[in-house]
Amino acid sequence: MSRRIAIITGGGSGIGRAAALSLGRRGYGIVLAGRRSEPLLAVAKEVESAGGEASAVITDVTNEASVAALFAAAVARFGRVDLLFNNAGQGPPLVPLEELSLADWRRVMDVNVTGAFLCLREAFRVMKAQRPQGGRIMNNGSISAHVPRPDSIAYTASKHAMTGLTRTAALDGREYDIAVGQIDIGNATSDMASLFGQGIKQADGSLKQEPMMSVDTVGETVAYMDSLPMEANVQFLTVMATKMPFIGRG
Repeated sequence: MSRRIAIITGGGSGIGRAAALSLGRRGYGIVLAGRRSEPLLAVAKEVESAGGEASAVITDVTNEASVAALFAAAVARFGRVDLLFNNAGQGPPLVPLEELSLADWRRVMDVNVTGAFLCLREAFRVMKAQRPQGGRIMNNGSISAHVPRPDSIAYTASKHAMTGLTRTAALDGREYDIAVGQIDIGNATSDMASLFGQGIKQADGSLKQEPMMSVDTVGETVAYMDSLPMEANVQFLTVMATKMPFIGRG
């Protein structure tokens, strides 16, 4: 097949939608996964208007049967899976560490770590079995995979874990032509990051509006990472608002 087939989790809004539209403009076949049908179907229509082909599959990434059904649906529709954008994520409850509930901790870990693992595992199963063998997996990390924000221990821990998933899967995938990389995003105009442009707590306790970048830039970056020949892999890529407080001391 000349065109590439992608699964995008968290595909109904924000970064997932931007990636879907960017890949759709390049003629990809795309399977959009998420918990709500209406946003997924709306993005699927946008993808098809942009020149791609898309379907929507209701998916709970924390449920292994649901994840298996997602990949089975992709193979049934398109025959194979060339790209997994492992994008689904749970935003951080921004509360002091001592006030974070066990339920909130588990909710973040279930989606951001267990969900990412289940999608990785199923992608490996499909990509190893298909012919030609292999494919590419991109994990959505975060600036928080490098440095924390105040009051964000669950989210930060989950994104550090994502880096461990990426490194290990990249090693385990070599034998099977599965390239695994990570995109770390800082201050894109998605729903999850909307607070950053309004005013977010800084390390010194102050509130500050932070510079933002268009989420469409992230979509184009995802397309770039997948545009490389399979013998090349972007292992880690950081794309961020140029003036956001990350480099240096603020």
